[in-house]
Amino acid sequence: MEGEDINQVEDDSENEKIDDENIIYQITSFGADYLVDGLVSRIERGDIYRPDFQRQFVWSVPQASRFIESILLGLPIPGIFLYREEDTQKHLIIDGLQRLTTLHSFQKGKLPNSSRVFKLTNVKEQFENKSLDELDPADQRRFQDTAIHATIIQQALPDGDSSPVYQIFDRLNSGGTPLQPQEIRAAIFHGPFQELIESLNELEAWRLIFGEVNKRAKDQELILRFLALLSERENYVAPMKGFLNDFMSANRKLSADKAAQFRSIFERTCELVASELGARPFRPVRALNVAVFDSVMVAIAELIKSADNGADLPENLSAKYAALLLDEEYTPVVSRSTADEKNVQKRIELAMNYMS
Repeated sequence: MEGEDINQVEDDSENEKIDDENIIYQITSFGADYLVDGLVSRIERGDIYRPDFQRQFVWSVPQASRFIESILLGLPIPGIFLYREEDTQKHLIIDGLQRLTTLHSFQKGKLPNSSRVFKLTNVKEQFENKSLDELDPADQRRFQDTAIHATIIQQALPDGDSSPVYQIFDRLNSGGTPLQPQEIRAAIFHGPFQELIESLNELEAWRLIFGEVNKRAKDQELILRFLALLSERENYVAPMKGFLNDFMSANRKLSADKAAQFRSIFERTCELVASELGARPFRPVRALNVAVFDSVMVAIAELIKSADNGADLPENLSAKYAALLLDEEYTPVVSRSTADEKNVQKRIELAMNYMS
């Protein structure tokens, strides 16, 4: 229909909740006060960092200026939340990105993502249109010596389980515009696998299939979903969110050989899909149906793997795909309770039968 978002994604598993009612988390936290000067130094060294998932700086210059003004006036400043990684001892920003970015930018003298000098705007007259270097020396010291309270969080138990960290991010970012699942995964499991997903997301054939880059990383989540179901569908247990969390955790630091295998099968599958099914497939109505996507993509990837072992690729994949969409058994498993174990297995089985 006119005005409808053609890049919409239909996924009824988006509202899944990870069942943690029988889990007792042992999360340790402690408070630490950092001077602004020390915080900025830690950000510069990468000891405190913003993972790629985090939304970019969205405050306006007047918003950022009022925050700096509050510091200069000696007003209370909200604290920040950091998550300390056990293996690196680095701190990921969970909550407080806009404040930390503002502090760093004012100290360095440049607006975020800009070459413009950061001068205070819409503030009291003694601060108006001044950069840090242009403030009185006493005000400069007051800014740099202001203490910001940080709550630092660590996971102790369950050992090796990624769900507690996921829950921390999910719950602490429940206000405003909540983070999406893949944005959270990109923070927790940053590393070679996330970098691979970001790279695969730029492939031309994939962009023909999905459309424009999704600002909330839904396209990256579909890449993860494809690789996870292709590799581990026999072990799939709902919810889908938990399954994807576990797969990304297990492959976080994947080897170069495994990364090459993932790249090859995803790239070849996308090229065959774009060639045989055309641009923007997997839209039986209008939005991209994630259940249709995962079942058909996995089925076609399995055909490619069989061809590598000497089998012939079937012809008329577009006709087979059209017939699959009309199957009375297929329709319910791609439209209702799509994260249910039986429905996931059933739709992939049907897709493989039709496409082969």
